[in-house]
Amino acid sequence: MFEKEQAGPELIEKVVNIRRVAKVVKGGRRFSFSALVVVGDGQGRVGTGKGKAAEVPEAIRKAIENAKKNMLQIPLIEERTIPHSIIGRFGAGEVLLKPASAGTGVIAGGPVRAVLEAAGIKDILTKSLGSANSNNMVHATMEGLRNLKRAEDVARQRSKTIDEIMG
Repeated sequence: MFEKEQAGPELIEKVVNIRRVAKVVKGGRRFSFSALVVVGDGQGRVGTGKGKAAEVPEAIRKAIENAKKNMLQIPLIEERTIPHSIIGRFGAGEVLLKPASAGTGVIAGGPVRAVLEAAGIKDILTKSLGSANSNNMVHATMEGLRNLKRAEDVARQRSKTIDEIMG
């Protein structure tokens, strides 16, 4: 009666951050765990999620579930880098993302690197310009990737050919 779900490409799951958080109640503090996770297929699809629970594995499971719901497709050039430079901003976190030539590798710090590797980007240069808070860094990176545009889309919007845009 029920059809099996299509098993797509294997997802890369990276735990970026786990922290113990406390809620102060009348009798003292109640502790729980907050997890920040990045999920990607290594071919241009990536998502991030947060989960909170009394136990670490449960928090991670919730975060992965959340990340799978928030996945987005990013444009890649030659399956290795991004089409153009962009600055992603979220809260006080700012991340500069620049395309790089083949063989450069992923030049990025911890939280940003996790997002880019899960997305399948192989050559990129990044610079953190704002807050070092891992939540803000991950969201700023996602914001930058979300705002990337393909040359074909820009050409269509401007009613020009790709050659005219590329100069």
